[in-house]
Amino acid sequence: MRDSEEAPAIDREPLQGDAVHLADRIKEELDLLARNVDILEKLAKSPPIGIIRLSEALELPIHKTRYSLHLLEREGVIQPSADGAVVTDRAAEFWSSLNRSLDRMTELIEHLRSRAAEHQGRPPSGRKGY
Repeated sequence: MRDSEEAPAIDREPLQGDAVHLADRIKEELDLLARNVDILEKLAKSPPIGIIRLSEALELPIHKTRYSLHLLEREGVIQPSADGAVVTDRAAEFWSSLNRSLDRMTELIEHLRSRAAEHQGRPPSGRKGY
């Protein structure tokens, strides 16, 4: 995503109680991935940049920027320098791997979407409990 783009919202029916919807957990992980991609893109387009300037440029809280930098460093796609974070040679491998993963996720999402559509509008089974 670009600096000015926002991740698309995922609409869902509210659940009763404190139950966490399974799709919400996946959406949170995708939001984190999108943030990491934003940060990696920004670092790739600029000279070394410190955490505060990076946070301001992407309009992210510093703690979220720091966490994403930690994850990207752990993956080996960025490394710290005296002037701020810089992209490593492993970034090209990261982009290729991300592309393959997104292709697999897209296929799985389409499969799940068709399965969910099959059940939409069906009456409940009438069974209660387990």
